[in-house]
Amino acid sequence: MMGPVLAACLLIILSTAWISQANGATCKKDGGVCTCNDNTKSVDCSSKGLTAIPSNIPTDTDRLELDYNKLSSLPNKAFHNLNKLTFLSLGTNQLQTLPPGVFDHLVELDELHLNYNQLKSLPSGIFDKLTKITYLDLQNNKLQSLPHGVFDKLTELKTLYLNNNQLQSLPKGVFDKLTELKELSLQINQLRRVPEGAFDFLSSISNVQLYGNPWDCTCNEHLYMAKWLKKKQDEGLGGVDTAGCGEGGKAVLDVTEEEAAEDCVYPNNTTAIPTTIITTLASSNDDDIPELPVPQENFQKFLGYQEPDHLPTQPQRLMSISGYLGLMMSLVLTSAAILYVIHFLKKA
Repeated sequence: MMGPVLAACLLIILSTAWISQANGATCKKDGGVCTCNDNTKSVDCSSKGLTAIPSNIPTDTDRLELDYNKLSSLPNKAFHNLNKLTFLSLGTNQLQTLPPGVFDHLVELDELHLNYNQLKSLPSGIFDKLTKITYLDLQNNKLQSLPHGVFDKLTELKTLYLNNNQLQSLPKGVFDKLTELKELSLQINQLRRVPEGAFDFLSSISNVQLYGNPWDCTCNEHLYMAKWLKKKQDEGLGGVDTAGCGEGGKAVLDVTEEEAAEDCVYPNNTTAIPTTIITTLASSNDDDIPELPVPQENFQKFLGYQEPDHLPTQPQRLMSISGYLGLMMSLVLTSAAILYVIHFLKKA
């Protein structure tokens, strides 16, 4: 009677072991390459030279480390079965792009590390489902721009690293929804200015890094950031005193309205000839004066003509000269003949 019961129990045990083996195929204890900790629900696949994400990562994994590998791309469903993740590290790989929707199932994610990759751009809406995230690291990539609204859904975000990229501009309102943000790193990019009101909604900010950008302090467009930084410095905000104008210029927050107004001078677009040009022409030799083209209509007005066809053409001018010379020759010959006749009559 006990035989069937023991057989059934043994079958259950073997089935459970097989399922565990299948689910844990990535772990070293089961012959995989990753280190798994059942107690903490963490999987460490870092520094394994991986070119693809291992299969069969346990679905209840809370922490997944994939940094220091050779990942150059991600399948768009790479993490779709890992909706329990709160920590994901993909730093120090070779990622050049992110497929749209790759993070859409990570609804519990708190930290995302994408630093030290080769990302040149971000898909629109790439972070929209990460509504619980508090830490986002995008430093040391090749980002040149950011999509509009890329951080709009990250209302719980507290730390944002965008430093050491190639950002040339920021979209208007890019930080408007980040009211919980405490630390913002924008240093070592190619930013010359920020949009008016870019930092107005960062009510919780306590540290912002801006140095290492070629800030253009010459126009009054820059006064917004200077005034904001001055105000935040007075409130005890750190990390702003080393932000300078251009390369080695004065501190951004020290730029005054008077200085900006003086420097922000645009060329005069009047039709008058600048005095400097007149002086230069007057002091130059005739051979040094450049030949300036004169519009045909001005030349015609100078000659007193109203329409272009009033000016004689080249053949017409030649015919006029020939006719004049012929008339003069006829008058000369006629005069000579008259004088000859008069002289002959006197002798007779």
